[in-house]
Amino acid sequence: MTTDETTGTTGTTGTATAPTTPTAPPTLEVRRGLGGVVVDTTQISAVDPTSDSLLYRGYPVQQLAAGCSFEQVAHLLWSGELPDETQLAALEHDERTQRALPDPVVDAVLALPRHAHPMDAVRTAVSVMGAFDEAGEDPSPEADLARSVRLLARLPGVVALDQRRRRGLDPVAPREDLGYAANFLHVTFGAVPDARVVRSFEVSMVLYAEHSFNASTFAARVIASTLSDLHSAVTGAVGALKGPLHGGANEAVMTAFEQIGTADRVDAWLTAALARKEKIMGFGHRVYRDGDSRVPTMKAELDALTAATGRDDLAALYDALEAAMAARTGIRPNLDYPTGPAFHLMGFDTPTFTPLFAASRVVGWTAHVREQLAHNALIRPLSRYTGPARRDVPAA
Repeated sequence: MTTDETTGTTGTTGTATAPTTPTAPPTLEVRRGLGGVVVDTTQISAVDPTSDSLLYRGYPVQQLAAGCSFEQVAHLLWSGELPDETQLAALEHDERTQRALPDPVVDAVLALPRHAHPMDAVRTAVSVMGAFDEAGEDPSPEADLARSVRLLARLPGVVALDQRRRRGLDPVAPREDLGYAANFLHVTFGAVPDARVVRSFEVSMVLYAEHSFNASTFAARVIASTLSDLHSAVTGAVGALKGPLHGGANEAVMTAFEQIGTADRVDAWLTAALARKEKIMGFGHRVYRDGDSRVPTMKAELDALTAATGRDDLAALYDALEAAMAARTGIRPNLDYPTGPAFHLMGFDTPTFTPLFAASRVVGWTAHVREQLAHNALIRPLSRYTGPARRDVPAA
């Protein structure tokens, strides 16, 4: 049997069939951006319609952020259940012992120009990791889980290496005695900050880990559906996340804060931005009806950070813009709004914010790749052709 890619139908090899026009029937509704289109099922995450709460495998994400480590959440997303002590110890051992970056990955990141966006470094590093992957071409679920753990273990080193090289600093070796969040901060800044910062960072990683069929996750599933490899799927997801309408919003929030300056300038800045019909990044979400359920949890962490660092000015600016947006547009913040300034207070450079998102979301991406492959169907939507009607090439 052969599959005709144009029509999506199956025929017998060698059987001649008449060509068909690769267009959707005109009676089918076109949904730009696939808005409202359900393309598959998933057991990984969903927004509960009754509470508007994001659920990871049925657990409200705010409960996971309050009581679980990032490693526990990774196990949950990959396996379907929270780990017991033995399972958690095994995952922690595998992750901690694979944190060191292979030399080809280090060389590839250091070879990039400093003006390249940090997401270029992440995308390049994931691709190089795939080329040198220890499991080779093994497509088994077990091999893909091992690849997922290695990506989880190594992406913090990639993000840290890129920020440090831009600052003219040498790399810092990972420590196996530290948990995921503490080690991430250690390799980035050369020391482990106080427990308040470590906890706030871990909460942000839990909140960013997964969000159903978002743009980058769907990109990963499309690539996986062709039976390409896991690293290719994650590389494509990184490319999708780089876009400012998806993963770049946390960077844009801090850019806006820098433009505004102080809370008393919010109204004038917002009036001008709305007059230019600009999208105010960090506000609104395509899924939530009554506001992003992750925001209160991350806002509490931001409040703790502003209090600990004495940044009442940043807190006032945050509150002023949120209030002005509510009054003028009725649009509420999404997760990127509190996370951007929180990352800033932790010491990360603004262009590094989206790579931090990627280092967390790699857990969700790889969970979705493995789910896609478990019940695979090639993702190949139709389109409605609106170009010129059939015509002949002019005679010479």
